[in-house]
Amino acid sequence: MTTDDLLARHRAVLPSWMPLYYAEPIELVSGSGRRVTDAQGRTYLDFFGGVLTNMIGYDIPEIRDAVERQIRTGIVHTSTIYLIRQQIELAEKIARLSGIPDARVFFTNSGTEANEAALLVATNHRRSHQILAVRNSYHGRSYAAMGVTGNRNWSASGLNPLQVAWLHSGERLRGLLSRLPESDRIEAAVEDLREVLATQTAGDVACLIAEPIQGVGGFVAPPDGLFAAWKKVLDEHGILLISDEVQTGWGRTGEHFWGYQAHGVTPDLLTFAKGVGNGFALAGVVGRADVLESVSAISFSTFGGNPVSTAAGNAVLDYLRDHDLQANAARVGAILADGLRAALAGLDCVAEVRGKGLMLGVEFVRPGTAEPDPALTARVFEACRAGGLLAGKGGLHGNVLRMGPPLTLTEDEAREGLAILVEAIRSCAAEAVPA
Repeated sequence: MTTDDLLARHRAVLPSWMPLYYAEPIELVSGSGRRVTDAQGRTYLDFFGGVLTNMIGYDIPEIRDAVERQIRTGIVHTSTIYLIRQQIELAEKIARLSGIPDARVFFTNSGTEANEAALLVATNHRRSHQILAVRNSYHGRSYAAMGVTGNRNWSASGLNPLQVAWLHSGERLRGLLSRLPESDRIEAAVEDLREVLATQTAGDVACLIAEPIQGVGGFVAPPDGLFAAWKKVLDEHGILLISDEVQTGWGRTGEHFWGYQAHGVTPDLLTFAKGVGNGFALAGVVGRADVLESVSAISFSTFGGNPVSTAAGNAVLDYLRDHDLQANAARVGAILADGLRAALAGLDCVAEVRGKGLMLGVEFVRPGTAEPDPALTARVFEACRAGGLLAGKGGLHGNVLRMGPPLTLTEDEAREGLAILVEAIRSCAAEAVPA
């Protein structure tokens, strides 16, 4: 069967609002390490890892063996009405690593479900459906998660079960805070929070949900320390802080294990997903016991924390820590970030190279302006694929090239990918310049 046949079948049976990457979509049929091969036999260096999900890479023996051992028992599902050893062991590890005192863990299947669960317990705990969220954020595709998503491209419904008030993001290129010196932005953001509380809420707000680095939003990060400054105000009102670590967790930023740690604060609730399962459906919320116990009826997740996924999760966390992949993310990420900044410094179509560790973005604009250039971004995106590199896209305006390679990326692979990126960007930028 050809890829064209598969594409026609996809379009005939799946909804049109499910996007496919590339002008000629590809089917990935095998993978090893940081490389994947498509149905036509073309191999690519993968800098997006299934949207930051294949965190350890492909065909990793330690993870495969752990999953196969569990499958060989004959038990792939029991439901949480029975004890699940793999689930308990993984919960113990995550509770310890979370940094949250007296933590409890609830497993789900996706980041969307994790954020939904966090919102459930926060609103129950505070007896309020008022939520603070951040502009340009993304928290998932379910009803409440869409309600706290501050990016209209991903808000598939204008209806909302929550009452949401919006805070300014850490956007450095546009918006009100971008007009201020970097040293003044945290104070301005705190003033914004106080004004929002005073004018847009009834006072008894349940929580603030925020990403330490906005993923779908284009890897936009606020100034380090902002969460701590916000939390001082939140604590005055008893408002909870939820850190959405679906993309920033597990050492991806290099400098810390969790994104929130860059801010010198501990959240009340933390949501996780993606990389911890390395492709297996695994996610959840970890938080203070008194908050996570705020569920007044029986509840559970049928598949959340099942024996197979948690077997994978245990192997992932063990591998991550045994190989110090956080340090590798910092080291290899610096090769990419420094290399991109040096190579692209003279291009006025590149507004910013940003990010931390192996969570990097390049934002493209029309030369000499701050006007987003999604068309150039799309050309660079396709050129990367033609050069043998898979990357991602994002940002409010679709003008950010996103890179979230597996944390096992080697220095040689980083330099290989860097060369492809620089060539793609330079060639597309040259084509865009009028003769």
